[in-house]
Amino acid sequence: MHSIRRMIKPRRAPAGKKTKETAARRRRSGSTDTRAVLLDAAEALLLEAGYGAVTSRRVRERAGTNSALIHYYFESMDGLFVELLRRGAERGLERQAAALQTAQPLWALWDGLRDHINNVRTVEFFALAHHRPAIRAEVVDYSAKYRQQQLDVLTKVLAGYGVNVATWPPVTIILMMGSISLLLLIEQGMGFDVGHAEMTAVVEREIRALEGDRWTEHPALARRTS
Repeated sequence: MHSIRRMIKPRRAPAGKKTKETAARRRRSGSTDTRAVLLDAAEALLLEAGYGAVTSRRVRERAGTNSALIHYYFESMDGLFVELLRRGAERGLERQAAALQTAQPLWALWDGLRDHINNVRTVEFFALAHHRPAIRAEVVDYSAKYRQQQLDVLTKVLAGYGVNVATWPPVTIILMMGSISLLLLIEQGMGFDVGHAEMTAVVEREIRALEGDRWTEHPALARRTS
């Protein structure tokens, strides 16, 4: 791994040839390990104490690096947050794509939506987006990607299950599942859970009616068109 001195003070390009583009390319091609360590440190702080705890000082202390490296690799804290969001969102899209291709995509989606760590990350970035326009643009972009990925699969799946998509447009089912899972997380975080068990039972009852119990054969699975 390059020394901190070398990473902070890279060799200067010939006069007249140094541009923002080449500087950004040099940062991207720098130490992958160092970038990952900084992102891991920021993510740990985000999950432990919320986005307000993710400061350059605390990231530096958690990562055990020089704080100047944050600005070298990400230019600003906004840049670090954007890269952290992108990294998590891309991983999440891959996981969701795989889940939606399983034999029981509704169960897989519901379980994915209720994943505690991913929900905490989502809540924090949603809150951060209200204060930072750069983050808001990324949140909106990735939210659209997640929603479209869900729609592309579940529109066909629900029609194959015999669901009347005129009465129950697939996007409304997706929104209900996502909204319910997020609300339950927020209320649980405040120590309030009245009605949670009943709401979860209702959602799972409806999924079970279409797909049977988790990871079991069900007549609807055989009827479903690909």
